[in-house]
Amino acid sequence: MSNGFDQGGGLAALDQSGPLVMGILNTTPDSFSDGGSWGTVDRAVAHAEQMLADGAHIIDIGGESSRPGADAVSQTEELDRVIPVIERLAGRCVMSIDTAKPEVADAALRAGAHIVNDITASLEEVAGSHAAGWIAMHMQGEPRTMQENPSYDDVVSDIAASLSDYSERGNRAGVAQMWVDPGIGFGKTTFHNLNLLRDLKNMTNVGAELVIGVSRKRFVGEIHALSDRMSTGETVGADDRLEGSVFMAVWSWWEGAHIVRVHDVRATAAAARLLATFRPTSQSC
Repeated sequence: MSNGFDQGGGLAALDQSGPLVMGILNTTPDSFSDGGSWGTVDRAVAHAEQMLADGAHIIDIGGESSRPGADAVSQTEELDRVIPVIERLAGRCVMSIDTAKPEVADAALRAGAHIVNDITASLEEVAGSHAAGWIAMHMQGEPRTMQENPSYDDVVSDIAASLSDYSERGNRAGVAQMWVDPGIGFGKTTFHNLNLLRDLKNMTNVGAELVIGVSRKRFVGEIHALSDRMSTGETVGADDRLEGSVFMAVWSWWEGAHIVRVHDVRATAAAARLLATFRPTSQSC
C-alpha cells in the first residue's frame, strides 16, 4: 500500500500527527456524488482496494445516504449493504462505519470496523463498549430537513461548544480514539461553511482532533461557479469539483484538521504528501 501504514494494525497504525486521508465508500444508490457506483460487494471492495493503493489511510463505509433531503433506510437494508463489505476488508485496512444507527455501528465493529463515524453525535457508548474510535459530527436538524433554514447565534462559537461537549462525552464513554467534525454542509449555509473553514483554528482546542468533510459538496460547486464567472446562484456539478475539494482539504489540514474525508483519494493524498514536505509531519497539522 502506498500510504506507508500497516493498516491491518488498526487504530494503533494511524499516524497521530497526520495529515490523514479518509476515503469515502458509499454502498448506497442515492448518495449525492457517487450513488450507485459501488452497489455490489465486489465493486465496493475493489474501490476500497483502489483507494488504499491511492493513499487512503481509512476507508469510511456507509450504507445510508445523509445528503440533504435523503430518506432513511431500514436497519436490515443498511446492514445488508455494509456488513459483507466490512467482512471482506477485515484485517486489511482501518475502517470506519458511517451510520446513525447503534445496531449498525455495533454490528460493523463486530465485523471488523475500527471507528464509528457518527453524524448524530450520539453513539459514544457503542464505540466505548468496543474500545473503538468515535467521530462525533455536528448536525443541525436531520438530513431530510437540515438545509431548510439553518441559523446560529455565532456559528463558530456555537459549534465549538458542541464539539467540546462531544469530546467530554467520548472520554467518559471510554472510546479508544476521539475525533470531532463541525459538519460542513450539515445544517449550514454556504456562509456558515466558509466561516467555519476560515476559523478552524478556533476549534482545535476542543479536546479532540478535527475531521473535515468538504469533498464535492454543493458550496464547493458554488465557489467553482464564481471562479468560472457563471451567473449568481449557479453551481458546477459534483463530478467537476476536484480542484476546490483538494484546496479545501489542504486548507483544513493547514488550519489544524487531522483527517479529511474525500472522494478523490489519489489527488488529495498527493496534496497531503506535498503538504508534509512543506510542513514536516513532526509538527501538528
